Formats: sequence, structure tokens, C-alpha cells
Amino acid sequence: MPGGGRKLSSSDLQLVLLALLEQKAAHGYELIRALEERSGGFYAPSPGVIYPALTYLDEIGHAVAEPEGNRKLYRLTDAGRAHLDGHRGTALAILEALGRIGGRMDQVREAFAGVTDADPEASEELHRARHALKSAMYAKRGCDAAEARRLADILRRATAEILNSDTRETE
Repeated sequence: MPGGGRKLSSSDLQLVLLALLEQKAAHGYELIRALEERSGGFYAPSPGVIYPALTYLDEIGHAVAEPEGNRKLYRLTDAGRAHLDGHRGTALAILEALGRIGGRMDQVREAFAGVTDADPEASEELHRARHALKSAMYAKRGCDAAEARRLADILRRATAEILNSDTRETE
């Protein structure tokens, strides 16, 4: 998970799992991938988070685990569906938020992917420049307000220059 840390409470994760299981029965790994995919990589819960949640849902009767070879296939029960029905708004809001985050993550990846250039040297040069900028910004984290304003001004000027010079004469 980028950034680490818990992104959903255990009860929110349980609701999301019930909502996913309502769509189709799934193995734990499939649920991890579904969440990762839906969130554009922002939320890929570890097996150490997913399997205890699924075990709990099985223990309280909201899901049932059916052995399938070395794995378990989880299915939503009627009790799980009733619980989900009572909290559907929350489950849908969480899934929608994960989807929005996924969309934003895609936009960020595209922005940082850079320009696909016919000239590989120019693409590599752009990559190095972006990396240098990210490193410089990281080095300035925690700076005082005056320095933050100075950095913001530099970034605004650079952005304006980039947007206003789509075509540059070659030297």
C-alpha cells in the first residue's frame, strides 16, 4: 500500500468485502486484487488484513467459506446480505471513494509518466529532470512558511512557462 497505514477501519473493510461478495463469490486474493484495481493501486490490503476480516465475516455468519482445494471460496449469506442492506449507503460511498481515488491515481501516474517522445534521449532527460524536482521538493519538506511561498512561486512560474511554450525553437 502506498504510504502504508490503515486506509479503512475494520468495519468499513467488512462492509466493502460484503459488497464485493454480493457481486460474486471470491477467494481472498481475488478480493485483494479487486480492491487494488478499483482504487488504482491506492488500496491493496495485505493478506494479513483481508483473511482475518473474512474469517470474522464467516464466524458471525455474514459470509461462508467453502473449501476449494488449498483455498477458500467466500460467499455472501442471507445474514450478510441483510447486514449489507442496512449499511449499503456506507458501503457504496466507500467503493465510490476508492474509485475516485483510483481515477486520481491514474491521472497522477499519467502526469508523472511524462511525454512519450520519439527521441529517447529527450524522454530520459525529462525523466531525470522530474526526478530531480521530486528530490528537491522532498528535501524541502517541513520548511518554514516563507520558504514554502518561495517554492510555490517557483513552481507556478515553471508551470506557466511549460504551458505557454508548447513549441520551442531548437537551438
